Amino acid sequence: MSIIQEFKEFALKGNVMDLAVGVIIGAAFGKITTSLVEDVIMPIVSFIMGGEFDFKNKFILLGDAPEGVAMTYDALKEAGAPMLAWGSFVTVVINFIILAFIIFLMVKGMNRLRRQQTQEPESAPEPSEEVLLLREISAKLSK
Repeated sequence: MSIIQEFKEFALKGNVMDLAVGVIIGAAFGKITTSLVEDVIMPIVSFIMGGEFDFKNKFILLGDAPEGVAMTYDALKEAGAPMLAWGSFVTVVINFIILAFIIFLMVKGMNRLRRQQTQEPESAPEPSEEVLLLREISAKLSK
């Protein structure tokens, strides 16, 4: 078997396609979660903390700032200044916690569905004496 044929067989298996779909959906879901954190949750946290509190622009400069560079996160990062961007880290951690919780809820729901599908259906109630008697008579007549 040629390597091309083996690769084609591998790539077209159901598991590989399922994985590809999962990765694509996961990437899109990650963007939704990032937007939820940055555009909804962090502004609410900022409001609660007293106003214009942007976590992304919170950092600790580790050394001297380059001359002529504004003391903003973006400008210092572009200039290559050493800094500890703790605000960005906090945003990413909140993003991760939300994403992990949503995945936990999804897995929990899937497990519940699997348990319901694998549970044995209740057995049919035993037939009454009359039904048993009729079956016995029917069997004797058909002989």
